[in-house]
Amino acid sequence: MNNNISDKDKKDWDNFINSKEKVPNKDIKFKDRKNFKIRSIDLHGYTLDEANKSIEDFIKKAFSENVNKLIVVTGKGLHSENEKDPYVSKDLGILKYSVPEFITNNASLMNIINEITDAKIEDGGGGAFYIFLKKNKSIK
Repeated sequence: MNNNISDKDKKDWDNFINSKEKVPNKDIKFKDRKNFKIRSIDLHGYTLDEANKSIEDFIKKAFSENVNKLIVVTGKGLHSENEKDPYVSKDLGILKYSVPEFITNNASLMNIINEITDAKIEDGGGGAFYIFLKKNKSIK
């Protein structure tokens, strides 16, 4: 390891320390929302079209009810019918990858979504994900 700090690094550090602008704390984002209104949906057994239509309706309804956190269970694709199709990878579950892609490609849904993250193991782990919705400003 080199213990020499370049003049440029020293200057950058001084600029950072003396700057009025501070690095945003990402943990504060949901700090004031300790009591989440949570809803969940289980898409096991749905076709891709059924799942996409259901998830779109589910997200919009949850937003209108001012729900903050959604748990979407897609499963891991272990029992998927895609194993009968020689052109589809048997390693990929249809819904596990397609539903999040459908959501992120839907501009009207992404306008009401803050964040999509992987679920914790107690909520489904690799077979589920979270959607954190924005606050519905039309509801007081």
